[in-house]
Amino acid sequence: MSSIDDSAAGRAPVRIVAGPTGAGKSALALELAERHGALIVSADSRQIYVGFNVGTAAPSVWDRVRVMHRGIGYVEATERWSAARWAEDASGWIAEATARGQPVIIVGGTGLWIRALIQPLADEPAMDPERRAALRDAFGALDTPTLRRWVEALDPTRAALGRTQLLRAAEIALLTGTRASDWHTAGSAKPRRRARWLIVDPQAALHERLAARFDQMLAEGWTDEVEALSRVIPPEAPAWNACGYREIRGWLEGHCTAAAAREAVLIRTRQYAKRQRTWFRNQLQGESEVLRLDPRDTDAIERADRWLFDGGPT
Repeated sequence: MSSIDDSAAGRAPVRIVAGPTGAGKSALALELAERHGALIVSADSRQIYVGFNVGTAAPSVWDRVRVMHRGIGYVEATERWSAARWAEDASGWIAEATARGQPVIIVGGTGLWIRALIQPLADEPAMDPERRAALRDAFGALDTPTLRRWVEALDPTRAALGRTQLLRAAEIALLTGTRASDWHTAGSAKPRRRARWLIVDPQAALHERLAARFDQMLAEGWTDEVEALSRVIPPEAPAWNACGYREIRGWLEGHCTAAAAREAVLIRTRQYAKRQRTWFRNQLQGESEVLRLDPRDTDAIERADRWLFDGGPT
C-alpha cells in the first residue's frame, strides 16, 4: 500500500463519507459524485463479493452507469479480504483517478478498512501456528456476544469490531501479551493521508430506516438472490457473513418463519449499526476535519458539498 503523506505533499484530503449502515451514505455520496464527476470507492466489506448485491445494498446497475464505482463485486465469495488488502486496492484506484484528474469519494461503514487506507496498519506480531490454531478452535466455538465479552476484557477498544477482528484481537492479546490496539497505535508514526470525514447519521430515525430498507430489499428480490447463491456458494463461504444473509437462508430452508427472520435481521442490523457508531465516535476523537450530518436536513447536500469539496463553512 502507498504510504504517501498527502498533507505534506500538499494534496487535497481524502474525502470520506461514512457512518452506520442504512444511514443514507450512498445516496448522498452518489449525488455529490455526479455533481463533480467523482469516482466512488466502496469501503464496504460485504459489497466486495460477487453476487451479493441486494442484501448488501450495493449500488444498482443504473447507479453505476451514473457514477463510476470501484470496490463492488470484485472478490469471489469464498475468499477472505483483509483491511490491508482492501487499502492496497483502494490506493491503486485513487492513484488511477488522480492521474486522470478525477476526484474520489470513499463511501462505506467498514471503519477499520477506511482507517487502514488513511493510517497504514502496524505490522502485527508473529504467533506460533499450533497455539494459534488451538486458540482459534476454542474461541471459534463461542457465540459472538460471548466472544465480544472476552475482547472487552482483553482489548476494549477492539470490542466493537466484527467477529473476524474479535478473534484476531483475542489471539494477539493472549498469545503475545500485547493488545492489538497497542500494536496498531505503534503504527501511528507511519506516514498517513490527510482525511476529511463526513459522518452521515439520522440518529433516532435510523431504526425506522433499517426496517423500511429490509422490506425494500425483499421487494427487490433478496430471497431470489439468496436462493440462487445457495446453489453455487458453499455455506461456510465468508460472504455469507454479510448482515442478514444467513437469516434469510434459514427462512428459505424452513428453519424459521418469515416474521422471525425479519426480526432476527433487524436485531442484528441494529446491533451492527450501534457498533459502527461506537467505532467512529472513538476513532475520530481528536480528528479536526469531521462534519456530522443528518441526511434528512433540507440543506444536507449543500453542506456536504461545501465540506468535502471546498472545505468551507457548513
